[in-house]
Amino acid sequence: MKTDLRHLQNGSDVRGVALAVPGGGAVDLTEEACERIAGAFVRWLARRTGKAPEDLRVGVGHDSRLTAEPLKAAAIRGICDQGAAALDCGLASTPAMFMGTVFADTAFDGSVMLTASHLPKERNGMKFFTPDGGLDKPDITVLLELAADVAANPGTGASAEPCPLMAEYAAVLREKITRGVGGGEHPLAGLHIVVDAGNGAGGFFVRDVLEPLGADCSGSQFLDPDGNFPNHIPNPEDRQAMEAIRGAVLAHKAHLGFIFDTDVDRMSAVLPDGTEVNRDAIIALAAAVLAPDCPGGTIVTDSVTSDRLTAFLEGDLGLKHRRFKRGYKNVINEAIRLNAEGVNCPMAMETSGHGALRENYFLDDGAYLAVKLTVALARHGHLGDLIAKLPPAVEEAEKRIPLSGEDFQEKGTAALAAFARRAEERGIALAPTCEGVRLSLPEGWMLLRQSLHDPLLPLNAEGNRSGDCKKLLTLAKELLTGLDGLDLSVLE
Repeated sequence: MKTDLRHLQNGSDVRGVALAVPGGGAVDLTEEACERIAGAFVRWLARRTGKAPEDLRVGVGHDSRLTAEPLKAAAIRGICDQGAAALDCGLASTPAMFMGTVFADTAFDGSVMLTASHLPKERNGMKFFTPDGGLDKPDITVLLELAADVAANPGTGASAEPCPLMAEYAAVLREKITRGVGGGEHPLAGLHIVVDAGNGAGGFFVRDVLEPLGADCSGSQFLDPDGNFPNHIPNPEDRQAMEAIRGAVLAHKAHLGFIFDTDVDRMSAVLPDGTEVNRDAIIALAAAVLAPDCPGGTIVTDSVTSDRLTAFLEGDLGLKHRRFKRGYKNVINEAIRLNAEGVNCPMAMETSGHGALRENYFLDDGAYLAVKLTVALARHGHLGDLIAKLPPAVEEAEKRIPLSGEDFQEKGTAALAAFARRAEERGIALAPTCEGVRLSLPEGWMLLRQSLHDPLLPLNAEGNRSGDCKKLLTLAKELLTGLDGLDLSVLE
């Protein structure tokens, strides 16, 4: 009997509830589902590469989640049931799993990473890679359709060859730092860098990258993997998480702090004075590091970046700023498209901390970005100087306006059209944007857009002065009042 698993699709990956907890929802990413999907990945790879399944090598890794081991065993079983060779990479980062398709010593035809990023402990998921990069949304749709016809054999065992992928990945990062700083056995001697891994997979960055190169990493915290995430959510966008790394930097008088998400494809930083470098600031800092080697280059970001960032990138760094649709794969794919057309585009980065560099396969890799900033710290001293001309945010707000009814998408489309029309009727010019409606005003800017999957209209706003954000939200409410299906109470 066919098993429909399409509900597990989450854009360009798979996610679901894998652990029964009170209030956590019904378990749907079961071992059987994981086995079927991994088997379907082998079938998909065989079609894509033209290889027989028995000639395929597929790596499997996982982050620190409580369900990692049983789901890994299921994925390995699904791979082996199709005749392919499975390689067990153990605790790994998502970027390392892609690099396993690139390294000559591993040369996976494909890889599977078990992770749900920063989501709660009951969740888990699957990300997929080939040497061409991560699978896109249409690929996942096909994969899940194939999975419906894959038989599961939960009672059978399967063996996988151990693969020390993270050791090779860490060695590559060490070599990049050593070369970037200028050589020497301990090129980071004299630097104090603290890392917060949030009990995810990022502890290796201290033990296997920074400390062997001479860095003082005392004060680093939550390096041991623990899928209960007992200290804070492993998410660089989380307020508590950022306060944790900020406190560690100040308490230990470090030169720099890094914080990773669970699977280390995102990061943010903290400067010695406690200044948080996330959202617009982390994009600005990464761009400032790249700018000397990419004059006039285009930086692709998601749509919710600020007017301050545009002014800094274009006015101070001499770069170009291209805003695109939210979603890290959208941003990365736009950068790849621009480069294919001959546009000099060295970086794609979301405000969430997903940063992908052209020099690194356009892979969103938090550890690689940390390497770039570490090299810049060693060479320039104080990273804050590189973004000193970026004005700090004064007031920011994100409101999620609920839409009612089964026809919420139609109501959302109509609301956006009315929002734009009413703004223009007031003499407010619409700012260029690739999604939604963006307004730039003397008080600041705001962007209203439609959620891809949920009955919501997210509204992002940033005020230029104290009190301006409230004015923007008041204006937004005025422009939306009376429209069908909107709950505007969140704007009060």
